[in-house]
Amino acid sequence: MAVEAADGDLLHVVVLLGAAVVAVPLFKRLGLGSILGYLAAGLVIGPFGLKLVTDSHAILHIAEFGVVMFLFLIGLEMKPSHLWKLRNQIFGLGTLQVTFSSLFLTQIGLAYGFSLVMSFISAVGFTLTSTAMVMQIMDERHEISTPQGQRIVSILLFEDLLIVPMLAIVAFLAPDNPNAVADAVPLWQKIGVAALSLAALIATGIWLLNPLFKILAKSKAREVMTAAALLVVLGAAYLMELGGLSMAMGAFLAGVLLSESDFRHQLEADIEPFRGLLLGLFFLAVGMSLDVATVLNNWKVILSATVLMIILKCLAIYGVARFAKASHHTAIHRAVLMSQGGEFAFVLLASAAVQRAINAEVLANMTAIVVLSMIMTPFSVMLFDRCSKEPRAAAAVDDVEEHAGELNGNVLIIGFGRMGQVVSQMPLAYGATISILDNDPDTINVAREYGFKVYYGEATRADVLHASGVEHTDIVAVCVDNGESAVRIVENIHHINPNAKVFVRAWDRRNALALVKAEADFVVRETFYSSMKMGDEIVKALGASVQELRAVHDKVRDADKERFALEIAGKEFEGRRLLLGNIKKNS
Repeated sequence: MAVEAADGDLLHVVVLLGAAVVAVPLFKRLGLGSILGYLAAGLVIGPFGLKLVTDSHAILHIAEFGVVMFLFLIGLEMKPSHLWKLRNQIFGLGTLQVTFSSLFLTQIGLAYGFSLVMSFISAVGFTLTSTAMVMQIMDERHEISTPQGQRIVSILLFEDLLIVPMLAIVAFLAPDNPNAVADAVPLWQKIGVAALSLAALIATGIWLLNPLFKILAKSKAREVMTAAALLVVLGAAYLMELGGLSMAMGAFLAGVLLSESDFRHQLEADIEPFRGLLLGLFFLAVGMSLDVATVLNNWKVILSATVLMIILKCLAIYGVARFAKASHHTAIHRAVLMSQGGEFAFVLLASAAVQRAINAEVLANMTAIVVLSMIMTPFSVMLFDRCSKEPRAAAAVDDVEEHAGELNGNVLIIGFGRMGQVVSQMPLAYGATISILDNDPDTINVAREYGFKVYYGEATRADVLHASGVEHTDIVAVCVDNGESAVRIVENIHHINPNAKVFVRAWDRRNALALVKAEADFVVRETFYSSMKMGDEIVKALGASVQELRAVHDKVRDADKERFALEIAGKEFEGRRLLLGNIKKNS
């Protein structure tokens, strides 16, 4: 019997992996994204499809650890100081969005004739956005580290914190149940246990985790380090669950506590494979949870309620975003991305059903509504991207505009990669004030670790340059690693501020010619001076004296200058002949 059970479990694993391997590449090839692939695969193989896997709830419970691990990795990217800076967004934006979304969505239930209690609980369940879905979409689009992404992460964190008080509110609203009251734990005791669990996690993170990893690192056993990484994530999640808090929140806090650890990158590498696999399993389980029979039997109510709830939630999110001075584009982007119900809705609705605050019909319908809203989200995001020509660049304008008062340096550096970082050191040492723009979230994160404030912005756009205050800047250093972008940026700068001196990194010789024609004040070919320096060292190693070395250096440099001047005048062939002739003649 045990062997038969094991064979059945193995078959389920094979079916789940096979469905993912087939569906996800196919959907990505069609441009529909991996999430839709997982959802569709789950629907096909699940209990309401081919019935190859029937226990979707058990799989969903296991797959929730994918969300847990995802939030642990996000926590690793957020130092406590950075999290403290986000406190206004977490509690300010989060409170406003949850409040207005709940109020708006409650009206839908009332309009359908349900009681105020049922309408409110359903509304709150739909208000809690899917952390897994939103984070996965932003991760695929490289938006988590952008300012817009950080605001969304802040709101998601606040919603995760809300699950405990929301469950308490559901218990309070539930009709009197003598057995439940007798067995109920006092609220003060729940709060005390939650506080103790939180304190225990923080204390462990501060005083025990780093020494533990140092001991394990000395063992040189890679598998033990991986086991320890999983122990930290799952242990933190379990501790929070014991305290009645969100498992995902526990993992996130563990990540934050380890964000300044020397082992941060090792932990990230160890957890990443498990995160991706379990998160995919989560979306498979969500697809399996869609009860097609319920949808067909109540399709008018479910479809109309799904559309209405998505629209009203989007309006609430849009209104809060605009109130917080986000642009029209950013507000729509946030509303579309967070328009669905989430995984915590299943927990809240199931608890409400057990306590008879909602009936079985409402539970089935709301579960279908939440799953449908999650399925519709990737389509909504794709539609938004098609209707918006430059969604990410527009979000960059918002960040620059929001911090326009801080972008007041007399030197503006555009591009903070390997060259921009070195270039910035000289004006800083001289005492100049600098402002920095870059369009790579990873670069911005790394720069933050070294104390630099880099703003997210696509400098090829004139509106971003306007917002960055380029018209008041004395000097602009363009250090981007794309030659065409550099030319466009120089042209825009001269159009906005003809008096600014523009220093530009050139990708190669042809790019340098284009930049000179674009009237850059100073052009540096990124490899020229380093190559000349290496050539000097080679000549020195060949036995040349100081005078001979200087003469050879000047000869090559002057020949290059003459050739460059001829090429600017359109005499490229003569320039090449001049360079070779001068070098051979003097050899």
